[in-house]
Amino acid sequence: MILKMLCSDLDGTLLGLKNRTTPKCNKVFNTYKDRLKVVLVSARMPSGMYYIQRELGIENQPIICYNGALVMHGTKTLSSHYISLNLVAKISELSHTLNVAVGLYSHDQWTAPARSERIDKEEFNTQTKVILESNTTTLKKWGEQKIGAHKLMLMGTKQNTDELFDLLIAQYSADLGVYRSNDTLIEITPGGIDKLSGIKSLLDQNIGLENIVAFGDNFNDISMLSGVGYGVAVENGREAVKEIAKETIDSCLNDGVANFLLTFLDKHL
Repeated sequence: MILKMLCSDLDGTLLGLKNRTTPKCNKVFNTYKDRLKVVLVSARMPSGMYYIQRELGIENQPIICYNGALVMHGTKTLSSHYISLNLVAKISELSHTLNVAVGLYSHDQWTAPARSERIDKEEFNTQTKVILESNTTTLKKWGEQKIGAHKLMLMGTKQNTDELFDLLIAQYSADLGVYRSNDTLIEITPGGIDKLSGIKSLLDQNIGLENIVAFGDNFNDISMLSGVGYGVAVENGREAVKEIAKETIDSCLNDGVANFLLTFLDKHL
């Protein structure tokens, strides 16, 4: 393949130090950054990605946030897709009946009704800050601003998120992207939008899907890995992801992506 773009998920894939890239990863990306387009593709909000761009030396490249719902280049919005506030309100109400907390994301805002261990962990992992206010207050504000949600994060126990996930799939899978991030976390994004659609928004006459290598570990990476020229899973990834990948490499904890790129890039650039 003729490689022109590199796309990588962050958490569980590129990040080997909880919320940061390793020195080796930084060195590899800095070495090759001027020879191809390098795009970070994540469920994170923009501010949870900008600092990683700086570490990798790729601040002049676009980012794909919220699993494709928001594509940014610096402070410029390239594409944006919302979940309607009407749907957000219905999902919030359903979640509350099962005692599942709802975090709301739009552009670079993240709000949640109360602090929790999950919120603290998310702040640490993504180096972002939550705004504590009720979902009702947030929805009223966003309605006045005429914006919607780019992502919902539903946080509970394994038992109540299991129950909620089944209900969401039954009622909303035709209209929304519903992903199980782990046993206690569900993420929801606009329907018909995913990481691959975000990547497609960046293609031009010189770069096609066949010119892209992509890395991932979780269910929300499947469309990306199966749709590009060479999709690569990390060893710590979900089995379903490894099954559809062209290749499985070492885990994120062992700098799998960086080590793979040291040989792969020289062969395909």
